[in-house]
Amino acid sequence: MAAHTDLNCDLGEGYGPWTLGEPGTDDALLDVVTSANVACGFHAGDPAIMAARCATAVARGVAVGAHVGYRDLVGFGRRALDVPADVLTAEVAYQVGALQAVARGVGARVGYVKPHGALYHRVVGDDEQARAVVAGIVGTDPGLAVVGMPGSAVLRHASAAGLRTVPEAFVDRGYRADGTLAPRGTAGALVTDPEEAAARAVRLVLEGVVRSVDGTEVPVAADSLCVHSDTPGAVPVARAVRAALERAGVVLRPAAP
Repeated sequence: MAAHTDLNCDLGEGYGPWTLGEPGTDDALLDVVTSANVACGFHAGDPAIMAARCATAVARGVAVGAHVGYRDLVGFGRRALDVPADVLTAEVAYQVGALQAVARGVGARVGYVKPHGALYHRVVGDDEQARAVVAGIVGTDPGLAVVGMPGSAVLRHASAAGLRTVPEAFVDRGYRADGTLAPRGTAGALVTDPEEAAARAVRLVLEGVVRSVDGTEVPVAADSLCVHSDTPGAVPVARAVRAALERAGVVLRPAAP
């Protein structure tokens, strides 16, 4: 059987007249990726943007997921916040439910949930916050899958709750030797060269490894690859990644349709 992977991207990360990155980036990425992580209004996104991205995704056969984060528009969801577990559970449910309602209105459906930014990194090792996120998903729709870092607390708790899990890797972010991402702003944290990102993607799928910022070969078992819409040159990066994977015989398809 041919190797296969999902290619996901964070989308809809604007608000009102403000859009992230160059105009048209989201639409261009939706021609390339197989899954769209749509911002649900807490770190970015508003109802009109959510509806537009879901409509385009369904028209192009792209799976839709809820990209949930801390309630932090000012900090784009990248600030570490201490949110009580019960509040986080309710906020996750709120975001997922909002996207489900908007998606239905344009003929799309939500198939999975992926945490964003500071919440994503928090639930790698924080059991309490991970359980809270999973509780919000289970209480809203136990048929949803959960996308996260391999070996993370959130995927462990999601699996224990009976949810399908999708481990992912990043083609446009640098890794540290321990398998975590190099913090933004540090050397090697972003991979913006399309050829480098493409080569990383092929190795991740076919060999299950990635070279860290210090040169260490890090094992990463992933069923989905992510590119961020706010990475400089996101569209050329995504196009190069897809082309390289297809040349290598890798089949691209949604991990959680």
